[in-house]
Amino acid sequence: MGPTGASPSPSALPGARLGSVAVTTPEAALDNPVWASLTGVHTALAIVHGRAARYPSDISPFAAVSDDTDPAAWADLADLVGPGVLLGCAGLRSLPPPGWDIVMAVPAVQLLGDDVAGRPDPEAVRLGAQDVPEMLDLVARTQPGPFERRTIELGAYLGIRRGGRLVAMAGERMRFPGRTEISAVCTDPVHRGAGFATRLIRATAMGILARGDRPFLHVMVSNMDAIRLYEDLGFRVRREMSFVQLRTPTH
Repeated sequence: MGPTGASPSPSALPGARLGSVAVTTPEAALDNPVWASLTGVHTALAIVHGRAARYPSDISPFAAVSDDTDPAAWADLADLVGPGVLLGCAGLRSLPPPGWDIVMAVPAVQLLGDDVAGRPDPEAVRLGAQDVPEMLDLVARTQPGPFERRTIELGAYLGIRRGGRLVAMAGERMRFPGRTEISAVCTDPVHRGAGFATRLIRATAMGILARGDRPFLHVMVSNMDAIRLYEDLGFRVRREMSFVQLRTPTH
């Protein structure tokens, strides 16, 4: 992270380097997954201005530019979002221009699930709009990452209940041709160790694989237990990257 209005060195963002991230290949899509999603499967949800796009704030805080080395793309994003607004970016390979504030940078790894075996689960139920209050409550207690009132519109979410209460869930977030991200993997602390995460990841992967996509996911580098679990399931680390919270220029 850097001081307000200053740009820290590229080494402050894992995976950062100079270079275009315009989505032109499957690899480029993985390098710029939010842009690939907003200009791909999630086009109908996207709010776009020039070379910038974002999700509605009640779906996701994420936004992206087509090429993070292009100052004009950042100007488009600032115009789109407005002054002094917080937003999230993923996988930046260069830093925003002066005037942007890097509020927080979370080092993460991106894992590909090309060798993951999907498996149905008799207890995994498809969650719908009526389940959102319970989903928001579970997220508040487990903190798996951003989850808003309409996040469920991004893809399929599955859950497991105990005593009629939602105790674990997982679902789909970023999506573009050939790839779907598994996200919001969380289990009530009281029920951890029961294998619910493994079961829900396999069940979610089964749905992804059934439509011809392959799963991928992101996890904080500090969460070694989760990384080991995902590797045991067949995920392999592709790259280091950062999830960054930015504040748009105030003028």
